[in-house]
Amino acid sequence: MLRAHRYGALSTLSKKFDGYPFGSITPYLVDHDGSLLILISTLAEHTKNIGHDPRVSLITHDQRDPHIQTQGRVTVVGNAQLELDREQAGLRYLRYFPDAKTYFAMHDFSIYRIRPIAIRHIGGFGKIHWVNMENYVVAEALAFAKQEEILLSEINTQRQAVLRQLLQQRHGVDAADVQAIGLDCDGLEVRCDEQVWRLDFPEAATNPAQDAMASLKKGS
Repeated sequence: MLRAHRYGALSTLSKKFDGYPFGSITPYLVDHDGSLLILISTLAEHTKNIGHDPRVSLITHDQRDPHIQTQGRVTVVGNAQLELDREQAGLRYLRYFPDAKTYFAMHDFSIYRIRPIAIRHIGGFGKIHWVNMENYVVAEALAFAKQEEILLSEINTQRQAVLRQLLQQRHGVDAADVQAIGLDCDGLEVRCDEQVWRLDFPEAATNPAQDAMASLKKGS
């Protein structure tokens, strides 16, 4: 659910108002290790708050579903820190948010990484639990991070027909021009007509090159 969504309500602890919760809306991207990447300005109130106290939370839900109380949502509690490898993190972030290139080029915008310490999942009425963080950790994160760009290039050049077929089957979307922009152990993200759709794998992939391709073929 976290991977499928693109923005959430970020809560920081106010520096100006003595620790009172301060809420703001921000786009985010789940990285391979399960941490969240956000691109924020040094001028923003939430950035000032993070500099004073790194403890944050972010809640997200299915923005396409109007039934707020009965739909699933996830709250991430964690610590936000400045991402030192800005350029590498930016490569992945900008594939998902190409319109953010102008902001990324500005000197006062930086990528921060939220590292979760706890996650709360609500699947609807009566379906509420804290996630076991040991189960949330992605053991194969490093392997996918290293091979993602190569595999995306291969998928976009050799698997276009499969991507279009999966979009039609799972989301009812007919598109002539599709592009895979992200690959992780749980699925694939595809952009078409300025929208991003997630294609979950039938089961988690452990070998990026072999399992990801097999999952695409299985899905077709």
